[in-house]
Amino acid sequence: MFKEFLFPYSQAREGQDDLILSIYNIVKNKKNVLVHAPTGIGKTAAVLSPCLAYALKNDLTVFFLTSRHTQHKIALDTLKQIREKFNQRIIAIDLIGKKWMCPVKGANKLNSTEFADYCKAQREEGKCEFYSKTIQKNKLTVKAKKILAEIKEKLPLDVEDVIKICSKEKLCPYELSLILANKADVIIADYYYLFNPLISNLFFKKSKKSLEKSIVIVDEAHNLGSRIRNLLTTKISNWTIKFAIKEAKKFDKKELIEKLVKVEDALLSLGADLDYSEEKLISKKEFVDKINQNYDYDEFIAELEFTAEEVLQEQKKSFIGSVANFLSNWLGQDEGFTRILSFKEVKGQPFLSLSYRCLDPSIMSKAVIDSAHSVIAMSGTLVPTSMYKDILGFSSAEEKNYRNPFPLKNRLSLIIPRTTTKYALRNEEQYKKIALLLADIIKVIPGNCALFFPSYSLRDSINKYFSLFCLRHILLEKPNLTKKEKASLLKEFKSYKDEGAVLSAVITGSFAEGIDLPGDFLKAVIVIGLPLEPPDLETRELIRYYDKKFGKGWDYAYILPAFIKAMQATGRCIRSETDKGVIIFLDERYKWKNYLKCFPPDFNIKICEKYKEKIKDFFQYGWGSVFG
Repeated sequence: MFKEFLFPYSQAREGQDDLILSIYNIVKNKKNVLVHAPTGIGKTAAVLSPCLAYALKNDLTVFFLTSRHTQHKIALDTLKQIREKFNQRIIAIDLIGKKWMCPVKGANKLNSTEFADYCKAQREEGKCEFYSKTIQKNKLTVKAKKILAEIKEKLPLDVEDVIKICSKEKLCPYELSLILANKADVIIADYYYLFNPLISNLFFKKSKKSLEKSIVIVDEAHNLGSRIRNLLTTKISNWTIKFAIKEAKKFDKKELIEKLVKVEDALLSLGADLDYSEEKLISKKEFVDKINQNYDYDEFIAELEFTAEEVLQEQKKSFIGSVANFLSNWLGQDEGFTRILSFKEVKGQPFLSLSYRCLDPSIMSKAVIDSAHSVIAMSGTLVPTSMYKDILGFSSAEEKNYRNPFPLKNRLSLIIPRTTTKYALRNEEQYKKIALLLADIIKVIPGNCALFFPSYSLRDSINKYFSLFCLRHILLEKPNLTKKEKASLLKEFKSYKDEGAVLSAVITGSFAEGIDLPGDFLKAVIVIGLPLEPPDLETRELIRYYDKKFGKGWDYAYILPAFIKAMQATGRCIRSETDKGVIIFLDERYKWKNYLKCFPPDFNIKICEKYKEKIKDFFQYGWGSVFG
């Protein structure tokens, strides 16, 4: 069986054999599937192998889509093992966002729209040496052909290796990768290569691939909906307009300056009734009418776009172009979107923001799902699969749910309902109570412990007390860590595995997903509170929309997304069948019926008041001594 499906290992783990066979039958019958498979099953190999086996026999391409570089590496390693075990020639390429592949200094600091405009302008003007040395008269140069052949012999390669080779030779890594994609059996890439039409249309055209002849594997699929919503959301602010006015002055565009000032006035007049931290809904017509009072809306967009092209010949970024893009996007459809004006203070200055926000990711994902040969959406926290089937727009799909493959006796899962982070009950007394409880729990954990909070502000409010009560070394995660800073903090944390330290992190930060702390590196994860979205206007609109579409607004837009984030954080603890650890949920709301029902059946969660004795007994005698 393993040879037929190109499975690179001699034995399959529990659940893996069923998953391999199920996936092969799915793609054979041109169906779709949603797979919830917790860490440890080995879903990358179990899904990628049968998909590749079928694709090679039937002239199809496999897309392995993931937002995490660690998963790119796992997929590449799996393909290398398949190639070595079966002596199977596999052409696989690894892609990340075009701007991240660009060797031009400072290009990766631009946002996606700015980079696309800058790249286009540089290519058309013949100013990009990397592109000019790669493509001439729509054909590869002699040098590019030589390097392409060398890269092809080394495949599969990590994208970073391809970037290094091309940068050294002054060639464009992206363009060479697209040529390689033409013959590729497997393409490992970010979600946007298929789920952003601006990227996918160009990609399919240049690579000569088609969605209809593609098997699409979406890894960490619980993230896909929010990624698409963010992609389809556009914003403008009074700050953006001020920068655009400054840019127009720099390029001596006097008439445009006057028009941009009137756009700023229009925005300010729409928000005249708002106080700080307030927001309100705005209709498409309200804003368009404000602009049309002074000049024609469509003609103004054309003028902005024309000027932006001129600006981009001189510099990488154009705020005038950002205004043009927003005005154009503002004319988009109403269904599945909302339009919000918000007013707040940033760095002591008023910040008025108008946004066109996507509520429904299926606006984009459904077209991909319906067109592809097969789509496999998988994750370790894809529960309930029925929710993702709805929100991503699967017309029909099988749903596969696998139990955790690790021994239940190695994990103690507790709800300690003594505190809460509910917003209305937050105060200094509650912060101090949580801090004391955390310090008390950590005393009986024989090793490292990770704390996950809903936000940095709440973490810091509790930490001012916790740092006084806790006897162990505390490492604080900071916002927006670089890769180097993240690696350094993780290395320091691991060094305390014997005496035990505390990593105090945030569920939306750098450590709740995509890191492995196996063995003795982590003995406990404590989730403090529920990472519920702020009850702002967008959240309320999302609840209203999903209530109207599925009758499940509260669950789909509020409760389940928060719960899944909490569960994702707990996954850092048990990473192998020999790992042993404690998972604790610290908030009384977890014992409420609407949250308690969300735990997977095999999670074996227990509500516990006498936690110290349970934790001590678990580490000393095992799970049976606690709840035997």
